[in-house]
Amino acid sequence: MAVKVSYDQDCRMIISGVECGCACEHHDIDKDIYIGKDLIARIPDYIRRRGLGTSCVLVADDNTWRVAGAQVEKALTEAGFSVVSCVIHRDGDMLPDDLSCGEVLLSITRETEFLIAVGSGSVTDTTRINAERTGLPFVSVGTAPSMDGYASAVAPLLHRGLKIQRPAVCPEIIVCDLDVLATAPMHMIASGVGDVLGKYIAKADWELGAVINGEPCCPVCVEMVTNAVNALVDNVDEIARKTEKGMRILIEALLLAGVTIMIIDNTRAVASIEHNIAQYWEMILVQQGKEPPMHGASVGVSTLLVWPMFERFAKEDLNCLNLEDIRARRISREKRERWMLHAYGEEGGKQIMRENPGDFLTWEEQERRVRTAQEHMDEIRAIIAAMPPLEKIRQVMRRLNAEMTPEEEHIPDDLLRRSMHCGKDYRTRYTLFKLIDECGLLEDYLADYPYPFA
Repeated sequence: MAVKVSYDQDCRMIISGVECGCACEHHDIDKDIYIGKDLIARIPDYIRRRGLGTSCVLVADDNTWRVAGAQVEKALTEAGFSVVSCVIHRDGDMLPDDLSCGEVLLSITRETEFLIAVGSGSVTDTTRINAERTGLPFVSVGTAPSMDGYASAVAPLLHRGLKIQRPAVCPEIIVCDLDVLATAPMHMIASGVGDVLGKYIAKADWELGAVINGEPCCPVCVEMVTNAVNALVDNVDEIARKTEKGMRILIEALLLAGVTIMIIDNTRAVASIEHNIAQYWEMILVQQGKEPPMHGASVGVSTLLVWPMFERFAKEDLNCLNLEDIRARRISREKRERWMLHAYGEEGGKQIMRENPGDFLTWEEQERRVRTAQEHMDEIRAIIAAMPPLEKIRQVMRRLNAEMTPEEEHIPDDLLRRSMHCGKDYRTRYTLFKLIDECGLLEDYLADYPYPFA
């Protein structure tokens, strides 16, 4: 049965066809997701239906308070709810960092029964981690179709300047009012599209992990993400015009990506090397006291950066590899540790190595992976061939006037080059970049980077 999305009379999303017998552990979709028009006035009813209580902390930043936060507060208070509004004020963009998380935590009292986030990525993730740590449910009211984290149960956060991923909780209720979403500036909409386009890379890397390491790969989650991103590409003109149809297609794609996280309890279907590189840019720029680009915009640019690597690898003849030469050029554990401390900093490097011990391969395991790739190169080529032409992805981004180069993201060349080398090291999750490195080809592939971006 194919995955199908429909809506009931209350604009609640109904997803059918998600039954699956694959080896991944699956969880039921037991959250309420609403997409439609004129939904803010209905939020009190949605909350009552879910039985979350009547006393809440509402989290917003300066921008999202103006866009929807004040309206949500008014709807709740007029319906008899007790609302403590935690509006996070910043001179620049709010970040999901130690300070923001602390502000929300200190707004929570013993009387608080639930939290409500009014915003997109930073507001939602800051609320999400507080909900997880306090055991309180939370509601997410989206204000921009700029990222795929609304339905996620993972919180990407900045802790002492390091980008970390922490298990958290999914909102009990997600409300996306199409009229509110359409007020988002075009660069935020382009950011959401960039985040979705990265799913092509995530899908290919996940399928590659299945080929090389026998990693369970859920066909239902792959189908959900593939259908969503294909629909977005086919309707980019509607999105560019901010029509109701366009906003629905974009937010559905972003939410369905998050639903896959809900189903398998990890981000495998939606994030891979393209996210690693984008997150590396963010953490280094924050450490340097600079404002990072939007997450989805960075994912879009890094997607364009890594795509040619897939195309090039599909042309490789791995039977020509000299395994003894690869073994001789292997870096030692000590050298890899020094590299991690150089690339990610003392604290960040130690934490990443501690959380990803599987990245310290024995030669026997590296050789097994190379030989497996040699034996299954036809399957690997088929995975890459299933990706759309890169020029089609560029056309989508051009239609939205999206940022397409590291220069437009204000990523300096030294940071760009370092990120292309160390993005593979951010987590154990298998990627084509890891395979290229294990085959002893990475330095050759990156020797003339950055490639032309036209």
